[in-house]
Amino acid sequence: MGFRKKERVQLKTPAQIGCMRIAGKVVAETLETLRINVSPGMTTGDLDAIARECIFNSGATPSFLGYYGFPAVICTSINEEVVHGIPGDKVISEGDLISIDCGAIVEGWHGDAAISIIASTNPHPTIQKLSDVTRAALDAGIKATVAGNRMGDIGNAIQTVIQNAGNYGIVEDYVGHGIGTEMHMYPPVPNYGRAGDGIELKVGMVLALEPMVTIGSPEVVTLADNWTVVTTDRNWASHWEHTIAITDSGPQILTIR
Repeated sequence: MGFRKKERVQLKTPAQIGCMRIAGKVVAETLETLRINVSPGMTTGDLDAIARECIFNSGATPSFLGYYGFPAVICTSINEEVVHGIPGDKVISEGDLISIDCGAIVEGWHGDAAISIIASTNPHPTIQKLSDVTRAALDAGIKATVAGNRMGDIGNAIQTVIQNAGNYGIVEDYVGHGIGTEMHMYPPVPNYGRAGDGIELKVGMVLALEPMVTIGSPEVVTLADNWTVVTTDRNWASHWEHTIAITDSGPQILTIR
């Protein structure tokens, strides 16, 4: 998904951000329902059915279903799959790392978030750390999402946490994005960068931050289904995401319950 260079940033009013908060809450509640229900032996299609029920019962519309032909309401990416995994017959095994990406629309406004879940009551420490580092990087990016900063400050904050944590890869082929009346909007939000670079962050901007971190090489390839993105070395990856509004009082996470 590309961005047009002359595209303008969509600034939202407080009332419009309030609408996005409603969509974000649907996403957050759907992801929490999935988190507490994930278990070995389920299929990714089972998770999609749960998400479908949650979203429609909330009076929302799935952002992903039919998006460029995508056939499901969530993305389920397991282990070496980074993003855009299609739910189906794949069975979840003990210890698997499942990254679930979810979007919902309420009255024309989108919310978008992702979590990583380990299907085990005793996760492998290496996999737990991968998820924890990715989530910590997201948190650092959120703290940098304040008016007056630059886009590079977000990417630099995310990048610094990941690089300081050890030998992890930062996927550069896929980035965060603006969000509002469309799911993917200008500007792109890279998970790397130099502090002080890029466009200025302003009150009213709403951004989806979504670091994708690998244990090995950050290089990725898309499978034959034209959706599922996997690491080229088949090492595991984690994905965390929140939708963030820039307000006078600082960053506000819209995708929370």
